[in-house]
Amino acid sequence: MWTWEEGVQDQCVSNDLDTLLTALYVLVDDHVAPARTGRGRRPELTDSELVCLAVAQVLLGYHSERRWIRHIHSTPQWRAMFRFLPKQSGYHKRLKSAEPLLCKTILILASCCPSWFDDLWITDATPVPCGMSRETVKRSDLAGHAGYGYCASHSRFYWGLKLYLVCTGDGMPIMWCLAHPKIGERQVLAALLDHNHPLIRDGQVLLADKGFSGKSFKELTEEKAVRLLRPDRKDETYRNGNLGGVRQWIESVNQTLKGQLGLEHHGGRTPAGVFTRVAQRLLAMAAGIWHNWTTGVTSKRSLIAYDH
Repeated sequence: MWTWEEGVQDQCVSNDLDTLLTALYVLVDDHVAPARTGRGRRPELTDSELVCLAVAQVLLGYHSERRWIRHIHSTPQWRAMFRFLPKQSGYHKRLKSAEPLLCKTILILASCCPSWFDDLWITDATPVPCGMSRETVKRSDLAGHAGYGYCASHSRFYWGLKLYLVCTGDGMPIMWCLAHPKIGERQVLAALLDHNHPLIRDGQVLLADKGFSGKSFKELTEEKAVRLLRPDRKDETYRNGNLGGVRQWIESVNQTLKGQLGLEHHGGRTPAGVFTRVAQRLLAMAAGIWHNWTTGVTSKRSLIAYDH
């Protein structure tokens, strides 16, 4: 696996979008994208180029694939950077089938950063709305996967899914999943930790909110060598206090996903479509954090340099 020492770049490398995409292309082409073997015509757009286009689309704020494809076809800069630019239907099909590639790239980017070795991880769940009308709910292909839930931060009900994210203190995604809002948070997080157990180191501290309380859940995390740290409930004796300052980290990560990366405007209408679009946004955030580490930017989750 590519180490941080091997990936450190000269401090004079600029933190602009073109430089990020160039570095990302090299990383994906060398360490992520599988070498194609066997018969058949090679695709004109490589996997490495597909990942770069997917990241650029999110960072530049193009929630619609059609608008994004029109933009890159009409801009000389993009025609010069890529030897082949796909049409909307081809881009959509390639992106939907690239779920494993996007997830693997996120993990590789995380392992290339010093925060990968942090002892503290933070976790939370945030709503991912998928429909706003009753007719959408009745006709959507997400029926059976999505459901009604309550968003406490906006004091409103929504129909969609819930994103469960475990990340480092700088916001780098480590593990994540989408789940039905009616499924208990402790049940989902337990399954997520169990599925990604090889990533957990002995003594890893996981900071969660007070909803992840309970003796059985604490025992489960201890079995996986995870030390659970959460705010005290009102009916408990003092242990950790409210942890308000530290808990604000995960809230700011969610705000980056929603505010700068358009998580709530993903536009997915099928389970695969929603998963891919959420993975796109997590990948864009991971790429920005990774490149900020590489170029020595102080604020690791700052994406302002890449949104124009």
